[in-house]
Amino acid sequence: MNSVGIIGFGRFGKVLSNILQKGFKIKAYDLNPIIEFPGVEFVDQKTILKEQVIFIAVPISIFESVIRNITPNLNSGTTIIDVCSVKKHPTEIMENHLNNNIGIIATHPMFGPDSFISNNRLKMMMHNTRDVNDQYTFWRRFFIDQGIQVIDMSDPLHPIEVNEWDGVVESHNIMEADGYLYIIGSQNLFSNDGEVEAWGLDDLIILDLVDPSAPIKVGGWSDGVYIHDVC
Repeated sequence: MNSVGIIGFGRFGKVLSNILQKGFKIKAYDLNPIIEFPGVEFVDQKTILKEQVIFIAVPISIFESVIRNITPNLNSGTTIIDVCSVKKHPTEIMENHLNNNIGIIATHPMFGPDSFISNNRLKMMMHNTRDVNDQYTFWRRFFIDQGIQVIDMSDPLHPIEVNEWDGVVESHNIMEADGYLYIIGSQNLFSNDGEVEAWGLDDLIILDLVDPSAPIKVGGWSDGVYIHDVC
């Protein structure tokens, strides 16, 4: 295998190509391809699906439609590797739609286009979801060799804490869906010891988890009515 494919060549697709170029020729497919990018050959979808290993680097909002679209045309022995910022939802999509002879490696790079440039302590979570083509060990070693700390999540019963976030000091419940975290019942401004102050109060707080180590508040709702659950 001397080349790999990337479907989706937005900001993170470019980051991914920079990492993969250290070992492979890169072929990329995007609905809106740029004219050129160093070391990348832009091809049509039929050509990209001939690659033995294909990385999916599209937004989570269109991830399922992309998987559905490519599934009928994948060759037996292909391995699909996703780089979505959430894992349960895209993993379920791949398991539900990809044929059993298609390998699945779920990954979560804990860096983005900006932090990739400025951070020399990059981390990536990997999960051996369906390694029917014996690719997982190779790719785990490849990313480690690029200086990326790989956190193996193949045993989800023993996760590793990677960061803490104290934007709120308490909540009744939290729920995750489609890349967003919903914090329900955040009604205290200070922690019990008075040392930590929340940045704000809402009955419902919505955080974007595109970078789970640095969530971004994208919405909130409050009118004095207590909310118990939302999802």
